[in-house]
Amino acid sequence: MVPVLDIDALIGNPQTCIIVCCGAGGVGKTTTAAALGLRAAESGRRVVVLTIDPARRLAQSLGLTTLDNTPRPVKDIDDTRGGSLDAMMLDMKRTFDEVVEAHATADKAEQILANPFYQAVSSSFAGTQEYMAMEKLGQLRLEADRDPDNPRWDLIVVDTPPSRSALDFLDAPKRLGSFLDGRFIRVLAAPAKAGGRAYLKVFSAGVNIVTKTLTKVLGGQMLSDVQTFVAALDTMFGGFRKRADHTYALLSDRTTTFIVVAAPERDALREASYFVDRLDEEGMPLAGLVVNRMYRVSAPGLSAARALGAAEELGDQERDSSSGVGTSDVSERTAITQGLLRMHAVQAEIADRHESLAKRFIAGHPGIPIVEVPAASGDIHDLVGLRTVGDALAGQ
Repeated sequence: MVPVLDIDALIGNPQTCIIVCCGAGGVGKTTTAAALGLRAAESGRRVVVLTIDPARRLAQSLGLTTLDNTPRPVKDIDDTRGGSLDAMMLDMKRTFDEVVEAHATADKAEQILANPFYQAVSSSFAGTQEYMAMEKLGQLRLEADRDPDNPRWDLIVVDTPPSRSALDFLDAPKRLGSFLDGRFIRVLAAPAKAGGRAYLKVFSAGVNIVTKTLTKVLGGQMLSDVQTFVAALDTMFGGFRKRADHTYALLSDRTTTFIVVAAPERDALREASYFVDRLDEEGMPLAGLVVNRMYRVSAPGLSAARALGAAEELGDQERDSSSGVGTSDVSERTAITQGLLRMHAVQAEIADRHESLAKRFIAGHPGIPIVEVPAASGDIHDLVGLRTVGDALAGQ
């Protein structure tokens, strides 16, 4: 028997302090995270939802006109049980700026923030978004822990970046930490002092970070800007790897749990499979899998083949009972019934395919708790829709 992911038990457990919703892009992570946050808040938890989705659907669903790097309260939730809900959207560059401002003197921070090389790196370096999501998670956890007796939040729900590969989320902290730690800065500094040509040769061949976009942004001032950047950042980020390791450790803490979100499609479930295996390798706690947007039919006992057969039979009966009437004069009622039967057949075929793919995943990962969420009839754009998704997540 396949274990069921008990969402209400998960969000109701006070030991659950961080829920990370992860998976491939376009599978409904944002909606899942928002629905989990709303359900937890209305059950009495003090929740903050952090999203990285650039489509900003979360803001619309939560009724917020703006969603930025500052947690903002969500209105019109049911707070009769004492819960609350804040929401925010990651501003990648602003979060990077906050790290600089928090760990450098005012003068040095100003110098770093104004540096063109820093501005390009903080906005476009591969992995920055994923790392800054973890940086912001660490900041939120620190703020929540500031007053243990009366924390601002007792649950943080994270919607992970829409990366090409879900594994980027786990790799980014170490990758960006390696880029900005003291040893790498020394690699940058040595060729920079040797001169422009030597620097550019080492930088492009050995480090391979400067992209066409970065070169275009920096232009002829690249060498000078990099030297200034390295000099300003050298002392501040000497322990950047330690920060990355600390943030990464937060993911494997017993108060953190992962929910892998997938759609009932081959590629999405393949990504989910990779992620489940990777979480197991890293020893990170997996709560279970959400298979989102599963097709359901109102008459599951009527197969696609039977529906199509019934549609054809209706047409034959109509023609047989209409003496002297051409086949084009089939009654309107029969035509409508035939159309509904054929529509059911299409939906039944999709539902069967979704169920088959889900079963294949289950067979390959026995013992992982799973909950299936039916496909919504339209876009989720308000709290009512999010509550409906929350009910489905809870198996209701």
